[in-house]
Amino acid sequence: MRRLDDVIVSCALTGAIHVPSMSPHLPCEPAELIEEGIAAAEAGASIIHVHVRDPETGEPSPDLGLFRQVAAGIADGCDAIVQPTTGGAVTMSVEERAAVVPELEPEMASCNMGSMNFGLYPIVDTIAEFEYEWEEPFLESTRDTIFPNTFADIEELLGIFAEAGTTPELECYDVGHVYNAAHFLERGLIEPPVHLQFVMGIHGGIAAEARHLTHMKAVADDCFGGEYSFSVIGAGRNQFARGCEAVAMGGHVRVGLEDSLYIRRGELARSNAQQVEKVVDLAWEVAGRKPADPETVREFLGLKGPEDVAF
Repeated sequence: MRRLDDVIVSCALTGAIHVPSMSPHLPCEPAELIEEGIAAAEAGASIIHVHVRDPETGEPSPDLGLFRQVAAGIADGCDAIVQPTTGGAVTMSVEERAAVVPELEPEMASCNMGSMNFGLYPIVDTIAEFEYEWEEPFLESTRDTIFPNTFADIEELLGIFAEAGTTPELECYDVGHVYNAAHFLERGLIEPPVHLQFVMGIHGGIAAEARHLTHMKAVADDCFGGEYSFSVIGAGRNQFARGCEAVAMGGHVRVGLEDSLYIRRGELARSNAQQVEKVVDLAWEVAGRKPADPETVREFLGLKGPEDVAF
């Protein structure tokens, strides 16, 4: 595994899992996302992961105009790496999800390494009253939906990344996705070194348990040797526990309201920056690692730099 003394803190601002009825602090409007992204960067995040939502209803959206507005606004206010999603939402087509890369030509974007069941429907039972009509049907639809990322889809997407000069962050929701990443590396469709994101705790993917994190890293060691780095998402209540373990293992961490709405058990986070501040403190206490600045991260991950993006 590649080592970096400092820790890369990523912050995922809003995502496409939670619905507005779950928290009044979930940012949905472009101005909110820009403000939250800049604040998260000031708190120590070097990568800002971006989804966008309909500003009127909060529904996840593939709107390229919204992506451009948010990406440009964050870039104008800080020097963090703006990382748009190509995961989008489970209800979007692969074409809709991929369009942001040629549109913005970002330094880095997320790239999912396999298809999966992506079950959000258990959330329905936790919400007493829905604020918007779209929310319950959206969540319920995932009971009978596959999140498609076929080999053909990934091949096409990696070609789009290469043409835009965009580095993929390889999202691995289960062990098989790590092997898929190794397959594409072997075929020359991904250039080493690679940066993996272990996404743990999604209903349909690997559980967010410590033993599974150890196993995911062991598989990555076998597949990539010294040519990879990794970050961890512990979805929901495991956000800080798995994140601290990743930091102690020499890896990196992602937090943000996409992954968990809470700052501690029973207490909603007031902002993304609050979660970043907490994980920065924990990284120092657990492993004596301070947050890496964006330029250090750009050099470590081999990114093209902010001067070559299209926003």
